Amino acid sequence: MDEPTGALGANGENPDVDQGADKGADQGDYEPADDGEDWTHLGPSRWWFASAAFPMIAGTLGPVASAFSVCSLVKPWRQSFPPGTDVEKAPYINDPPWLTAVNAVQLAVALLANLALFLNMTRRLSFTIAQPVTMAGWYLSAFALIALLATAAGPLVVEPEHDFIWSQAFFYAIYSAVLYFCVASLMLVTYLGARTGRYPMDFMLTPSQRTLMLQTIMFMLYLLLGALLFCRLEHWNYLDALYWAAVTLFTVGFGDIVPNTSVGRALLIPYALVGIISLGLVIGSIRSLVLDRGKTRLGARIVEKKRRRTIRRLARAGRDDILVPVKDEGPPLSSVPSQSSALTEFDRREREFRLMRKIQDGAARRRRWVNMAVSTSTWLVLWLVGARIFQACEGPYQHWSYFDGFYFAFISLTTIGYGDVTPVSNAGRSFWVFWALLALPTTTVLISNAGDTIVKWIRDATDQIATVTILPSDAGFKKDWRRLLRMLSFGVLYADYVEPEPPSALGEPSRLR
Repeated sequence: MDEPTGALGANGENPDVDQGADKGADQGDYEPADDGEDWTHLGPSRWWFASAAFPMIAGTLGPVASAFSVCSLVKPWRQSFPPGTDVEKAPYINDPPWLTAVNAVQLAVALLANLALFLNMTRRLSFTIAQPVTMAGWYLSAFALIALLATAAGPLVVEPEHDFIWSQAFFYAIYSAVLYFCVASLMLVTYLGARTGRYPMDFMLTPSQRTLMLQTIMFMLYLLLGALLFCRLEHWNYLDALYWAAVTLFTVGFGDIVPNTSVGRALLIPYALVGIISLGLVIGSIRSLVLDRGKTRLGARIVEKKRRRTIRRLARAGRDDILVPVKDEGPPLSSVPSQSSALTEFDRREREFRLMRKIQDGAARRRRWVNMAVSTSTWLVLWLVGARIFQACEGPYQHWSYFDGFYFAFISLTTIGYGDVTPVSNAGRSFWVFWALLALPTTTVLISNAGDTIVKWIRDATDQIATVTILPSDAGFKKDWRRLLRMLSFGVLYADYVEPEPPSALGEPSRLR
């Protein structure tokens, strides 16, 4: 009876993985699995991003861009601001009719593009029809807003220039144009990848991931309509009410804008409860996309790369005898040249098993810390760059230093929200809404990754210290100490130690699954 090739694969080949993966990556052939995405786990990362991640990002940020377009339309772009005027009470300067008309047309085009993408995600409209409509609509909206912004910064400038300021609507137009251009470019990459045969003309998304765009649309509608309701009840500026709604639903609660009427305070309770739950659903879906699907993708890639690297290292050292399977026909295993004595089949299988377990364990550890490094870097960029932008926005009005922006950004990121330092400028408040929509999911992902790395390491180390001191295990004192020293040294000591619990295919210990 023929013995199958082991987990590492003879001569560096894995018949269960390598053949299909290499064929799909090199020739553009594909065999989608049931979930529509597993076939891409071992292919080039850029095509996985193009087929799955880019549509998810576009489906999330596209509705946000349209919401900002609405904000750019509801109020004029300029406010009169003579010396000594309170920036929060500066009167508006009406925009010319043509600016409002063009702005309204671009919003309608962008909404049509969002609708086409949504119908494509729900498989109500074909990929070949929906994607050109989506890309063209978003690009047209982006260029229209850029043209309006350039015009507003030139012919619409009021003389003298120090007697007017740009309103929050102007800054929302900037954010909307940037988002439209970015998501249109992402969808262009996705479309080109499908046209060149890198993957089928469909989004490689699970059913739950396809609902993320709908969740985002519903949350942004809830945010906009809530701001409209409370601006009428409390007689606030609508865009200030939007800032208040974001501060409330993100549970930051600065306290710089608060409802004063009894009706407003009463309605705040159900509005906040429903809004916080809705926001939690959206962030949970984003977290699932980044962590769960990213874990599968990155874990499979790291395991496969470490497996191939190990095979090459064994081949160079002349110790690749454990990779050769035993077959009835052909020479016996003892005839295989080796630097050591010939291995029995049992010894070969045991060594191969331990080596693959070591590869999987190292891959799982590397994946967790890579995720932690990426999320930490993203969080720090949002913190430090955001602090500099807040300083620039609030400097002319409140004379903020960089440390003030640094402190304010941290208080916002952690949702502490003391309220001792808050933005009052149009640029500061509008940017906070845009920045918070990016920062809050990033913080959630960072906390989750910290739980998988730092918190897990502390918990496991504490448990292992207890095992070698007051709660000895059945494995024996010597093995417990080896495991503790290996854990505290991050795998440097006793690198050949194999965990007693078998890992999953991606190297994840079974107790974590």
